[in-house]
Amino acid sequence: MREVHDRIEEQVVELLHCLAPSDPFGGRSRAAAVAGTVGGRLDVYGRWVWYPWSGRLVHVLPEAEFRLVRTDRNRDKISREQQQALLGRRVGVIGLSVGSGAALTCAMEGVGGAFRLADYDRLGLSNLNRLRAGVHELGLEKSVLCARHMFELDPYLDIEIHRGGVSEETIEDFFVQDEQGRGLDLLVEECDTPWVKVAAREHARRRRVPVLMETNDRGLLDIERYDLEPDRPLFHGRTGTTTADDVRGLDREQAIRFLLTIVDEQRLSPAMADALARVGRSLSSWPQLAGGVMLGAALVTEAARRILLGEPLASGRHSVDLEALVPASALSLPAPHGAAL
Repeated sequence: MREVHDRIEEQVVELLHCLAPSDPFGGRSRAAAVAGTVGGRLDVYGRWVWYPWSGRLVHVLPEAEFRLVRTDRNRDKISREQQQALLGRRVGVIGLSVGSGAALTCAMEGVGGAFRLADYDRLGLSNLNRLRAGVHELGLEKSVLCARHMFELDPYLDIEIHRGGVSEETIEDFFVQDEQGRGLDLLVEECDTPWVKVAAREHARRRRVPVLMETNDRGLLDIERYDLEPDRPLFHGRTGTTTADDVRGLDREQAIRFLLTIVDEQRLSPAMADALARVGRSLSSWPQLAGGVMLGAALVTEAARRILLGEPLASGRHSVDLEALVPASALSLPAPHGAAL
């Protein structure tokens, strides 16, 4: 153990302010109000959470009170009743490069109380241009890394990790119901393996699970409402009747061509379209930026929240292209400070 972190009294004070903003202490002193809430024993109130990977022991509020305070600033964009409903939902995320941002943002916003995370890969140095991680975490499995960050946000989350990713042998387990009969309520698919992309949708459609995908280019968000349209063609019909068996074993060129079909090559940014033609030659992989990943995480979280709350949101493909929404100005701009004229 390297650190004991105990700020429970401040958390209790926050709780009292959340419960009664106009009179948090009910006419009593702060000390008396806190003592009355915890039964006079701050040291045994709530829960002590042990984080073995960092050596920290952290004192937090009991689960219901912790959740109430942690999500209080969501109100009333998300009501307390809606927040409670969201905590009863399970979200699956396949692919934890781009997908880790979506998983973390969903957890931060309280969109889901249970998660299944799948990725076979480990964190590499080149991932640090877009993943929230440190150099001391290089080599760590991406599924473990994402789960750790989520548990540090909320130690009461229910998180399963599938460290080998999703394969023919394990995909059924990723979707299967737990002991309480609960399967996935929503899938976020962010991998780049054709077989997984198709097979995940086949399983989601069979189980009537909605699927979200964000392509990290021009803010392109895909919504596939298999929960409402169990006969809907995969990828909005862009791949025809192609099945997972059909795309098993594609080589690099074939895989890239298939991915371009999915995302619609004509809608790609010029930089991405050019890059994809050079992957494996002058580029090690396709480019992804942190800003694009964060925008995608926001789009996925917004869509997931609306779907899980039963708000109207149809299947479709939507683009939040900041270059189009905030176009470059034709005005002449001053030269950057220090630049040669």
